[in-house]
Amino acid sequence: MSFSQFGLDPRILAGVKAVGFTTPTPIQSQAIPAVMAGRDVLGLAQTGTGKTAAFVLPMLQRLVKGQLRTVRALIVAPTRELAEQIHQTIVELGQQTKIRSVSIYGGVNKNPQIDDLKRGVEVVVACPGRLLDLMSTGDIDLSHVEYLVLDEADRMCDMGFLPDIKRILKQLPKKRQTLFFSATMPDDIRHLADSILNNPLTVQVGVIAPAETVDHALYPVPNSLKTQLLIAMLGQMSTGRVLVFTRTKYRARNLARKLVQHDFNATALQGNMSQNQRVRAMDGFRDGSYDILVATDIAARGIDVSEISHVINFDMPDTVDAYTHRIGRTGRADENGDAFTFVTPEDSKMVRDIEQVLGQPIELRQLPGFNYGNFDPLNPPPPPPGKQKKHSGSKTPRSSRGGYRGRNTKARDRSQRRSRSSGNRG
Repeated sequence: MSFSQFGLDPRILAGVKAVGFTTPTPIQSQAIPAVMAGRDVLGLAQTGTGKTAAFVLPMLQRLVKGQLRTVRALIVAPTRELAEQIHQTIVELGQQTKIRSVSIYGGVNKNPQIDDLKRGVEVVVACPGRLLDLMSTGDIDLSHVEYLVLDEADRMCDMGFLPDIKRILKQLPKKRQTLFFSATMPDDIRHLADSILNNPLTVQVGVIAPAETVDHALYPVPNSLKTQLLIAMLGQMSTGRVLVFTRTKYRARNLARKLVQHDFNATALQGNMSQNQRVRAMDGFRDGSYDILVATDIAARGIDVSEISHVINFDMPDTVDAYTHRIGRTGRADENGDAFTFVTPEDSKMVRDIEQVLGQPIELRQLPGFNYGNFDPLNPPPPPPGKQKKHSGSKTPRSSRGGYRGRNTKARDRSQRRSRSSGNRG
């Protein structure tokens, strides 16, 4: 199947060709015809599946006909990075059309955004907080919106935006086409989707588990040795870009600083950074100026870098859904990727829940040559009573196995399959 079979306007097909798209992804093949036919769509898809183009292309097809310089399409996203990424995709795919888009988000001066709105745009890509701000001051008119997209709705809920989303929806025309995308479907998101979608087509792609092109491994390690293990691991890699996840902003910042002190080209991405700092970090990671990006879950939302070869969970995520989101940033476009997770005995319940989603045990590994002291990574101790970490991930059956202790797993590190002739050092 090719994009020409969708019946897209030649100007839009020119944009498709310019960005190098050749064959539609599964979600594009399923969603685009339905959206172009005017149906509401419920899309269950992770990042990296091509969902952005799945709603941008039919949107452009709709907007090239009809009134210009009026806000007719609204796309709501949870983070500045994702909003900007969607905006850039619209600009690239619509470069041969007269469609104008603006991205609206906080953390920056709102006056340039207001100026763009006054000059006239057809598409607004917005984060909830700044959008409500501009709505309250009358600086944006949404009375003509006919095309609404809620992207990564589950993450917006995780970030506390659900009340804001409901407030925004009350101000939109009832007669509209609505597209709703989420990687997971907890109860509150399901209820929201049911309340705003009209007889939707459900498109489900790659939701249940991470891509099969991702190789998963657990590296048991005491908390006190995590930083040393990461430095040793990165020193053995000859790879593309590496994305390291931490649980807190403080740890992301300090871990990136330590990696720089050990001569790695690393930077951090976390919520306390200014918008300009975040943009510099992302642009540097995207263009290869930085090999390693240390990020928190929320800050990393919207990262779309195809050359990420490894995702390293320095800290175990709090939910199974968060693990799926993190790992979805490697193994894209049928490329192989590695997902390494540092685990402590307190993480054993989360390990069981993740394995339930994957449908198989995750291999235990140790890093060759690393000094673990008295700690045995292939036979880690059980968690102390009452010390297993609580989390609120997807509801999955509990495994009958007692955590990950004592598995008869061959210790091997597939990351060694790549050349060790050079590391990520700058």
